[in-house]
Formats: sequence, structure tokens, C-alpha cells
Amino acid sequence: MADTTGHPTDTQASSDPHPPQRRPSWRHIGPGVVVAATGVGAGDLVATLIAGSNFGYTLLWAAVVGCLVKISLAEAAGRWHLATGRTLFDGWASLGRWTGWFFAVYAVVWGFVYGAAAMSSSALPLQAMFPEVMDLQWWGVACGLVGLVFVWFNRYAVFEKVMTVLVGVMFVVTVYLAVRVTPNLPDALAGLLPVLPDEKDSVLNTLGLIGGVGGTITLAAYGYWVNAKGWTDTGWMRVMRLDNRVAYATTGVFVVAMLFVGAELLHSAHVAIASGDQGLVQLGDILEAEYGGATSTFFLIGFFATSFTSLIGVWHGVSLMFADFVARRRAASGATGEEVASGERERSWPFRAYLLWLTFPPIVLLFQGQPFRLVILYGVLGAAFLPFLALTLVWLLNSDRTPRPWRNGPLSNGMLALAALLFLVLCVKQVWDQPWSEFF
Repeated sequence: MADTTGHPTDTQASSDPHPPQRRPSWRHIGPGVVVAATGVGAGDLVATLIAGSNFGYTLLWAAVVGCLVKISLAEAAGRWHLATGRTLFDGWASLGRWTGWFFAVYAVVWGFVYGAAAMSSSALPLQAMFPEVMDLQWWGVACGLVGLVFVWFNRYAVFEKVMTVLVGVMFVVTVYLAVRVTPNLPDALAGLLPVLPDEKDSVLNTLGLIGGVGGTITLAAYGYWVNAKGWTDTGWMRVMRLDNRVAYATTGVFVVAMLFVGAELLHSAHVAIASGDQGLVQLGDILEAEYGGATSTFFLIGFFATSFTSLIGVWHGVSLMFADFVARRRAASGATGEEVASGERERSWPFRAYLLWLTFPPIVLLFQGQPFRLVILYGVLGAAFLPFLALTLVWLLNSDRTPRPWRNGPLSNGMLALAALLFLVLCVKQVWDQPWSEFF
């Protein structure tokens, strides 16, 4: 299909093995906005706030490194989709059946627990703003159902536009707060020097901040959103790389702004907040006491945008991956990016079945609490996914599965190796910290 000028549309894949490179343009930016919005959830903002409240600006450099590490992972995932014309699942399948089994278990357990967490996180700011309307659990149910209906009936183009609007809200709120607390710029610039806090477990705390900046499975979903945008061949490579850099520049603004808030509002006043999403509600109370109700309400709107973009982003992106997983298991040939670009995956029954799985079974957890053993498995599987992603991308992009011009260079290999090492350490720590004696 071509537009009125005779040029191919975004959803048309080129048959040319060496298509001309599209010129990078801001008007093409889209999947990067989606991955940034989905990857930065309430938990990331709380972790950054707590780092700022505990260490001031000392770990600002770690937040920046975290963004650079995630750039390399998302770029590698997008490069695989464009260079090969195949989806990441098709690449994983070529490494052995164990990859499919890992994803299947991960998707079922992770999706069940994450669904409840995402609904609860989106409900918190709404309940804080409208406490008399309904209880927290029912706000959570409402958020889950709205996310379900929105993703079910809309294709990628509408989804991207809504995510862009919500990212704009997040951006304005976080930058406003950073300016409102009047950051100490000399101290902030000093925080770009890679030094560790002089405290116990400072190395692991620093690694945790680096690893927690913006996204887990959404980094793998980036390649699918690239295809859903209509980018299916290497002619879009330069555009994808610009898009990816914009994604993590945006992520960097979010986390640096919240670290400023933590350093100035909490660290200087020796105020501690709770870990988890409830910490953002506490921050809203602190902002109200310090700057008035309008600033607090403005922040809660940004809190909702942050949480709800993560909810609908996972509802769309991971459902897209699950649909591709099922299609790859049923088809004799490999799954292609053109199939994703056509919108076929978004209309499929596996896509919608996983949407229902993310929404309805987790509602039970909202009212009954999360089962102890399931939460442990969720934590371990979640910690294992990023090492799995980093190591498999190193494998795929250094082999003959990838056309030679698009294989990893020294920089890509170095960044992916750094990511793999970082996430392996964090995975081992997560497994070690679990109360296994109570599990059995």
C-alpha cells in the first residue's frame, strides 16, 4: 500500500534487502515514548526518591548510567526486529525450546501478580484525590477495566497517541516539582562523579538504582512496538535509534527530576517515606504541607499518569508478545515483523486472552491479598528476565542469525555484557533475599 505520493506507507515492508535509510525525524518518534511511559512506573519514582532522600545527589550518576544501560538493551531488541524482519520470539525459538518454557511460566506468574500491582498503583492517586467516591480496591478494578476496554478496542496508532499525552503530563509534573524544590545545581553536578555512599551495602543499593531505571519486560516489547508502528526493515534503523535515545532521555528527565525532589525536599529535612507506591501518597501529603493543596493535586495527577501508562503499556505490549509467542508455537515458519505491523496480532484471540488474564484473575488479589509463595516466584522470575534478555540478545546479535552489517560492534557488546553482569548480580541478590525457609 502506498500513499498519494507513491511512497510506501509505514506499514509496508520493503522487499529490497538494502532499503534506503529513512532520514531521522521528530515526527516519527513514537515507540520510544511508549517504552519510556511504560517502563517508568510508580515504583521507579519511589526508588529514585528514596535514593535522593538517603544520599542526596551522590547517586545521580547511577541514574544516568541506568538510562544508558537500558538504551543498549532496547536498541538491541529493536535492531533484531529490523535487521532480520523476524520477531524476538522467533529469535528466542532458534536458541532452543527452553526459551519458550521460560517465557510461558514468566508470563503466567508475572502477569497475574503484576496485574494486581498495576491496578492498585493506578488506584492510589485516585483514591487520594477522591476518598469519598469509593474504596481503593474498587478504584483498582475500575482502572483495570478501563485499561482492558481501551486496549481491546484500539489499535497501536491510538494507543501511541494517548500514551504521548500522558507522557506529556508526567514530564510537566516532574519538571515542575524539580524546579519547585529549587535544586542545588553545584551539588547536582558533583553527583555526576561516580562515587559510592559511605554506608553499608552501598554497592548493592547503587546497582539496584541503576537496574531499576525504566523497564523490565517492556524493553523486550520495544521491538514489537517498533513493528506495530510500521517499521519493519533496516531502512528504519536510524529512525529507531533516534526514537530509542529520545525514550531514555525522557526517562532520564523523570528519574533525575525525582532524585532532585528527594534530595531537596526529603534529604535536607531528614524526612523518610515508605518504599512502594504508598510512598508517593506520602510525598503528596508532604507537598501539600510545604507548597499547598494545588501542588499536591498536580503531583497526584502526575502520579496517576505514571501508573496508568505502565498499566496500559503492559496490557498492550506484553499481550502483543504473548500473541506472538502463541503464533510462533502454532506456525511452521517464523513469526515476522510484517505480521505485527499489519495489526493481526492485536486482533488475535491470544492477545485478548492475555488481556483478560492481566485484568480479571488479579482482581481477586486486590481484595484478598497476594499469596506468599506466588509473590516469591514473581520476584525471582522478574529478576531473572533482564539477564535472560541481555544474554540472549548477545547470543542472537553475534551469530549468523543476524545479517553481518547489523551484528553487534564492540560498544554494543560491551554495553550488553555490562547489562548482563549487572542484572545477574541483582538476580542473585533477589533470589538470596527471598525467605525460602518459609516457602516450603
